[in-house]
Amino acid sequence: MANKLTSDNRTRSSLSIFIVFGLCCFFYLLGAWQRSGFGKGDSIALEMTKSGAECNILPNLNFETHHSSDTGIVDDDSKVKAIQPCHPRYTDYTPCQDQRRAMTFPRENMNYRERHCPPEGEKLHCLIPAPKGYVTPFPWPKSRDYVPYANAPYKSLTVEKAIQNWIQYEGSVFRFPGGGTQFPQGADKYIDQLASVIPIKNGTVRTALDTGCGVASWGAYLWKRKVIAMSFAPRDSHEAQVQFALERGVPAVIGVLGTVKMPYPSKAFDMAHCSRCLIPWGANDGMYMMEVDRVLRPGGYWVLSGPPINWKVNYKSWQRPKEELEEEQRKIEEIAKLLCWEKKSEKGETAIWQKRVNADSCRRSQETLCKSSNADNVWCLERYKKMEACVSPYAGPNSDEVSGELKTFPERLYSIPPRIASGSIPGVSVETYLEDNKIWKKHVNAYKRFNKIIDSGRYRNIMDMNAGLGGFAAALESSKLWVMNVVPTSAEKNTLGVVYERGLIGIYHDWCEGFSTYPRTYDLIHANGVFSLYKDRCNIEDILLEMDRILRPEGAVIIRDEVDVLMKVKKIVGGIRWDNKMMDHEDGPLVPEKILVAVKQYWVVGDNNSTSSR
Repeated sequence: MANKLTSDNRTRSSLSIFIVFGLCCFFYLLGAWQRSGFGKGDSIALEMTKSGAECNILPNLNFETHHSSDTGIVDDDSKVKAIQPCHPRYTDYTPCQDQRRAMTFPRENMNYRERHCPPEGEKLHCLIPAPKGYVTPFPWPKSRDYVPYANAPYKSLTVEKAIQNWIQYEGSVFRFPGGGTQFPQGADKYIDQLASVIPIKNGTVRTALDTGCGVASWGAYLWKRKVIAMSFAPRDSHEAQVQFALERGVPAVIGVLGTVKMPYPSKAFDMAHCSRCLIPWGANDGMYMMEVDRVLRPGGYWVLSGPPINWKVNYKSWQRPKEELEEEQRKIEEIAKLLCWEKKSEKGETAIWQKRVNADSCRRSQETLCKSSNADNVWCLERYKKMEACVSPYAGPNSDEVSGELKTFPERLYSIPPRIASGSIPGVSVETYLEDNKIWKKHVNAYKRFNKIIDSGRYRNIMDMNAGLGGFAAALESSKLWVMNVVPTSAEKNTLGVVYERGLIGIYHDWCEGFSTYPRTYDLIHANGVFSLYKDRCNIEDILLEMDRILRPEGAVIIRDEVDVLMKVKKIVGGIRWDNKMMDHEDGPLVPEKILVAVKQYWVVGDNNSTSSR
């Protein structure tokens, strides 16, 4: 028996080595192939076949048999269902911001521009095709300034925003000069102006929120100053503005300030920004400013650029009645005072306020305070909670949570977040946090062994579908990439506030619904325990189809989960045009948690396939 066990272990060890070696070849060749051009054309499998005998071991490995021997699971040999492509009209389909569905909802308070997801019977069960001519985006930082026309073939903004230097069409590419409605001379000069008041240079300001971001040039130019901006704008007449942002490699989501709370925790952002974002800040008893106050850290800054600031000088050029503009600014100043925001600067058309550091420096009226002390609670009964015209308290149940001072970035990334130091998250101690960091450094090192291009710059836009404490993103931190840390609304612990305290960004989301982004906007998707979390809530196939929708052609997927769950996932993956392999946990084959690695094949509208009627 001992000899048999030794033999089995040697066999398993050998297979594990072959798996890792084969996957290294797989990703190395993928990286070389994609670096050689835009990556359109031949299949990855063909390239691997042509690339020499030493890598050809990969197709010959029988992963399922290896894993079944450890778990007692027998492979289901039934035929894999091939999922058909959607009709070409769905090339830029956004399920929860579908234009036709949106027009059936009330326009009051922008309700119709909010998320309205299709009911079960109306969900698409097909693969969203890429447009003809789709190519891999330019690497950062070139992508900041250039986007291939074929990837987002919409010229309307080049006409509408021509004098504001948003975007220009030049042959086969769009060029982004870095201008904006309030900074036609470029975002850099505008940010320099802000930095004369706001401590942007020293790492104090790390996370920013850009409301009504346009093509996100503000966020794009903040990046080199080590500030990461979460930008959002609605899917409206300015077609593809968020799509352009993500094609440029800038964090952005489709969103609007309307009737529900923003999908971010309280005290998340060091700075919030509106540059002619057309949000009626003084309306609804100041509800929108109160919502910004909720997500703004104590000591954080709010920047308002454009009407009605300095209306006395500008009302004629804005072609608006001065009485109307005067009233708008009066309301904004009044609400800012109620919120205990101190005006730090007003120069030209830009005003900057700072939120007071703590409640001691400003006693807010008890009558205006929100009834709930949990300002992080934005989700209830499977839907986002309605926005309220009330002021969020400075502190949660534990007042030390707010008084905990953040380190400057990058030290902030691994220092103890205030929410953890204060014990505000049940079950998460300082020791738990430190151990989680060690685990994710180990996991990411394992990922780097089998995907040697993971932090090379090939993957710019990365998503972590179940971010936890942000350990995956922290271990990957680099100027070459950014991670959208998603905390599922079904997660046992609400940890998104910790993610922001680390100087990272993220969002709440329910993976039973479509994500607020355009198709083909992420280069790599990481899913840790997602399918176990949702196995009793929604269909595995629906989640995989959504992952496929938002993943770029030739993008990569890393799924970490229990082996029995992964076997079900792998069977569906076989029908959605992902080249995939299963491998052991880095601690060996006896660990029930496994890793499924996949690469989405390159294909576009009309490529040798039939299409779904939907």
